[in-house]
Amino acid sequence: MLQRLRDFFRPPSPPKLPAVPHGARYYAIGDIHGRLDLYDALIAAIEAEIVAAPRLDHRIIVLGDLIDRGPDSAGVVARTHAWQQVRNVRVLAGNHEEMFLTAFEKPEALRHFLKHGGRETILSYGLSSKQLSTLELEEIFERLPKLVPQATRDYIAGFETMVRAGDYVFVHAGIDPERPLSEQKRSDLLWIRERFLSHEGPLEKVVVHGHTIFDHVMDCGNRIGIDTGAFRSGVLTALVLEGDQRRILQARTTDGGAAEVFHGDRPR
Repeated sequence: MLQRLRDFFRPPSPPKLPAVPHGARYYAIGDIHGRLDLYDALIAAIEAEIVAAPRLDHRIIVLGDLIDRGPDSAGVVARTHAWQQVRNVRVLAGNHEEMFLTAFEKPEALRHFLKHGGRETILSYGLSSKQLSTLELEEIFERLPKLVPQATRDYIAGFETMVRAGDYVFVHAGIDPERPLSEQKRSDLLWIRERFLSHEGPLEKVVVHGHTIFDHVMDCGNRIGIDTGAFRSGVLTALVLEGDQRRILQARTTDGGAAEVFHGDRPR
């Protein structure tokens, strides 16, 4: 009887925190959007941490939107491909990668792409500003396959849409909260916004996503948004997950124009 009373008055155990598999450290990198300078700085910081903890299984997930808006989309794509040759790097497709690939199909799709950041991407693949401003849309469409090699397009077309790890799932935009993870639509994983962002209830897993820009890492419990608008804010964020712990790395443009990395605590 006394033991039952003790059990009754004992405070409840704290809730179990979400975790990634034991022995692994995950780095999720938000929308890069052509900011190769920030990306290189973040990669250097991650590589230094990998060297300092050789016994851990390090896994990197790039959350999509590598391209558009920033000055060096071609460089970001090439850098990512090279990094995959030496590290466990998985890359998710973003809506901007989808628009990019669709731009090769018909001129009207190219027009849409150019209006949403594609201009900078095409410039990064070798077309000059003068050519881009003077050529007709159909002429740009004809040149596009020569500017971007088929191998590059095939590589981008092979980007994934979802990665799961322990109590987390990584996607570009979010998920449809009314559907199980096994039944998500590609269009939602790459494009969803309000239906996902406004959902306050629990989800199947904690969703780590980009796509929607926030001033800081947005930890809402059921989801964590890490797109800090690198192309306009000069801040590129990586969420670091190890066991049930979370922290952030951020590459930021300093007043002198250089990119430096800052280490943060558990995201808000």
